[in-house]
Amino acid sequence: MFAAYAARIDRDQPLNGLVLGERPEPEARPGWTTVTVKAASLNHHDLWSLRGVGLGEESLPMILGCDAAGVDEDGNEVVLHSVIGQSGHGVGPDEPRSILTERYQGTFAERVAVPAWNVLPKPKELSFEEAACLPTAWLTAYRMLFTKAGVRPGQSVLVQGAGGGVATAAIVLAAAAGLRVFATSRDKAKRERAVELGAEAAYEPGARLPHRVDAVIETVGAATWSHSVKSLRPGGTLVISGATSGDRPPAAELTRIFFLELNVVGATMGTKDELADLLDFCVTTGVRPVIDTVLPLDRAREGFEKMSSGDLFGKVVLTV
Repeated sequence: MFAAYAARIDRDQPLNGLVLGERPEPEARPGWTTVTVKAASLNHHDLWSLRGVGLGEESLPMILGCDAAGVDEDGNEVVLHSVIGQSGHGVGPDEPRSILTERYQGTFAERVAVPAWNVLPKPKELSFEEAACLPTAWLTAYRMLFTKAGVRPGQSVLVQGAGGGVATAAIVLAAAAGLRVFATSRDKAKRERAVELGAEAAYEPGARLPHRVDAVIETVGAATWSHSVKSLRPGGTLVISGATSGDRPPAAELTRIFFLELNVVGATMGTKDELADLLDFCVTTGVRPVIDTVLPLDRAREGFEKMSSGDLFGKVVLTV
């Protein structure tokens, strides 16, 4: 079957390890099922995998891709939950976990095998392309906002780095839930787009906000960390799920964190139940994932290049 896969690791030039070509069909195993992929979306995790983060040489070649929507063996339209636990499911401190492409072949292929537990019904209201955007970036944003930060309608949130997958999802979800949303981006066009998607206002990184916020959604890391901490009200919560600009900020802001009793919380992906809630949220509110580009699988390299350059707003989707 045709697939986009990591054939080698290159930490400096990750796309050198990306190959488009034939791979073996998924292996049958007890408790697993094979899904025919209709659409899959890119995540920064796929670029990190090509750099060898979470993926060792011993696991190559590895089909990339965490997210997908498709058709199961019985002809049902489905969405995949890409977190694979030791027993086939779950997210939590007591159960070792990985996601597709770390130990198991991923979704950038004509077919993918996953535990049957990891398959959810796709709502008819969502297209395959829309549904394929949800299981990683949008699920992470949903968990950051409503589980980890625990924000409620009427409260305020700062989303750093508008344009990225998680940040874009956070803006849309927060606005739909009745939150006051502020966003930042270095790019004027992305700031304008953030406002169109529901942000009350968007600023250059580091800009002073109209007031301190209840929560900050942080995926940028070192470049925005100090601003994120300084933007929180006393007792507020900073939720971090990524560090695209580096994970070692020049100032940790420890004094401010303890003196103002701020909460700093990590988030990674989300549970199957949260994904089901997110699907229902999209159906009920009419919210749809923001898609930057849709490409056929055989043009996957273009999608990777677009993500690597940062020249996108929303998700890149590959169709099969």
